Amino acid sequence: MNPISLVIAIPDRSVRRRLTEELGASPWIEIVAETRDLMTTYAEVEEREPMAVVIAGRLARAPEFEVMRALFATLDVRWLVITEVPDASARDQGSPWGRTSDLFPIDTDIPADRLVETLRSVTRTARRHGVSPVPPRTETPPTSRPTPPSNVVPDRAKTNRFIVIGASTGGVDALLTVLSSFPADCPPTFIVQHTGGGFGDSLTRLLDRQCAARVRPAAEGATASHGDILLAAGSRAHMRLAGGSPLRIVLEPGQPITGHMPSVDALFHSAVPGARRAVAALLTGMGRDGAEGLRALRDAGAVTMAQDEATSIVYGMPRAAMELGAAQSSLPLQQIGPAILRACAAPPQASPSQRMTTR
Repeated sequence: MNPISLVIAIPDRSVRRRLTEELGASPWIEIVAETRDLMTTYAEVEEREPMAVVIAGRLARAPEFEVMRALFATLDVRWLVITEVPDASARDQGSPWGRTSDLFPIDTDIPADRLVETLRSVTRTARRHGVSPVPPRTETPPTSRPTPPSNVVPDRAKTNRFIVIGASTGGVDALLTVLSSFPADCPPTFIVQHTGGGFGDSLTRLLDRQCAARVRPAAEGATASHGDILLAAGSRAHMRLAGGSPLRIVLEPGQPITGHMPSVDALFHSAVPGARRAVAALLTGMGRDGAEGLRALRDAGAVTMAQDEATSIVYGMPRAAMELGAAQSSLPLQQIGPAILRACAAPPQASPSQRMTTR
C-alpha cells in the first residue's frame, strides 16, 4: 500500500497540529510537510510534489493561490480547501473553487476518518503508484513554441490594432485559454491580472511557456510590437499606455484604483486616446475593476467584449461591464480569443463624431 503524500497548509498552529496528529495516524496518509503561509507552501509543494494539500480557506482565497495552482497543474495535486460553509455555488463571490477538478471544499469540523476517505477518493490512482499522469514541466525552447493556430493573421494583413485585457479571480485559466489562440505575431497585447505580490514573474513564465507569442513582465518604458504580450501582475504600480510606435508603457506608482494595484481601469483608460485601434476584453473576476474603463473605450470607438456568465468563475467584473453597456458582446471563454483576432483583422472603427458626420 502506497500512502497518500500530504502537505497541511494552515496558519492556525493548533488546527494544523490537530490535523497532523489525526491524519498522520492513518496508514493511508504520509504527512510530508506542515506550512502556515503560501510562500512556504509553494516551496514545499515544489520540492516534495505531494498528491494532496489540505489548505485553509483564507489562504486559498488569496490571489497568489490561483497562480500557485496553475504552476503546479502538471503535478496533478489535489487541494482540499477548509471552509466553514461548503460551497454550493460556483459563482459565490468569495469562492475560489466550484468549477475545477482539483479543488474540493471540506467542512472545518470534518472527522479525520471522513477526511481520509475524501483524500483516497480524490487523489489519482496513477499518482499513488508513482506514475505521473502528465509529463513533468519543462521550459519550451524558443525554437519549439506552440504551433500557431489556423486563424493566424498573415503578415500582409497586419494592422495597427492593439489588444488590452483585464482579469481577476479565475483569470489565470482564462488567460491561458485566450492566449493559446493567439499566433506568434499577434498584435501588441497588454494585460492586467489581479494577483498578490511574489507570483507575477511565475505567472509570466507560465503564460510564456504556453503561448506562441512572447509574454514579458511589464517594465517601465517597455515597448510592445507584433508578437509581444506585456503582463502586469502583482506589481506595485499601474500599467498605462504612453503611445508611440511601437507602443510604450509607463508604470505609475500611487494608490489602488477600484481597490486594485495594478488596476484594469487604469490600463483601459490609458488606451482611450487610441481607442479606434483598440480591442478590449474583460474576463472573469470579482468586483467591478475595468468596467468603467471598458465603457470609456467603447464610447471612444474601441471593440469591446466581456466573458459570459456561464464560463466565468466569478461573474463580477464582466457583469458590471454588461450593466454599464460597456461591452458590445458577451462571449463564452473559448470564443474570446478568436473574436479578438477577428476584430484585429478588421479596419479600425470610425469615431462617434465621424459616424455622425457620414450619415
